[in-house]
Amino acid sequence: MSQRSLISKAALFLAAMVTGLPMLAHAGEVPYPTIIEPDQHFSADQECVLPEDEMRRNHMELILHQRDKTVHNGVRTREHSFEECINCHAIKGDDGEYLRVESPKHFCASCHNYAAVKIDCFQCHADVPVRPSKQHNQRSQLKHHDTLRTEKNLSSQTLKLLSTKGKL
Repeated sequence: MSQRSLISKAALFLAAMVTGLPMLAHAGEVPYPTIIEPDQHFSADQECVLPEDEMRRNHMELILHQRDKTVHNGVRTREHSFEECINCHAIKGDDGEYLRVESPKHFCASCHNYAAVKIDCFQCHADVPVRPSKQHNQRSQLKHHDTLRTEKNLSSQTLKLLSTKGKL
């Protein structure tokens, strides 16, 4: 075996030991992201609109479903709206300002960075609250936006479109 081959094998072994030993020290442990609990809650009885484990697994489906209801059907409710998610889960930094999605402590970024999932929501949507939440007002007997829709409030074109799609 040549001296060059021996040196390269020793260097490879040393590199494997340096990078592998720290991983062995934490074998069996799964590091989890640090998730800061929201300051607000959905209601006095309920922290979030759905149980935490369900939100972790299905939040993207809920967001897409709400988007489809809003964009395709014109139905705007606040219960599963993306804006309300941000209103509840926005986190303030040490300076008192809301953290932006570029911060690893931002509520969405903390898990998405951990899971190596790109967040593209904020290319169009705000990553910090832009107006006060109306969710708590709705819980105190204010009607949802889509329940205010009545035939007398709709234009003739909208009525025609809704009637052809079976929405009236």
